Amino acid sequence: MRWQHPAGFEADDAASRIDLDVVHGFLSAAYWAPGMPREVMAKAIAGSLNVGVYEPTGTQVAYARAVTDRATFAWIADVFVLESHRGHGLGKFVVSTLLEHPELQGLRRMMLATADAHGLYRSYGFDDVQDPSMLLVVQRDAASLYGQS
Repeated sequence: MRWQHPAGFEADDAASRIDLDVVHGFLSAAYWAPGMPREVMAKAIAGSLNVGVYEPTGTQVAYARAVTDRATFAWIADVFVLESHRGHGLGKFVVSTLLEHPELQGLRRMMLATADAHGLYRSYGFDDVQDPSMLLVVQRDAASLYGQS
């Protein structure tokens, strides 16, 4: 599916169109995915519902994905807009497009984690977990997991 932004940008859910160099380049330096190997990011893209945002020239400038069963649950992840393209409403565009995607309608629960975009996500209905004591996690050190020192 494709969506148009008033400023001429296009969102597209075709995984084949994702520019792995752009996505990996941004995420491997992001606070939530430091050192992410390229092949791990490629595998994550292949297993997700993806939305890329592109300039009229076709250059990718934003990204978001949902890890989902497409029936009951989705984890929203890896949302970003390249710094050079911020200030055009593309963050809202990529999040809106992903959340409005037909494959994510009727889900019982959507979740995400953020250190710095609470206001953006709250505007879409996300809120604090009512009982965080119910959530558990297995957390592995990225450096040792990816063989980095």
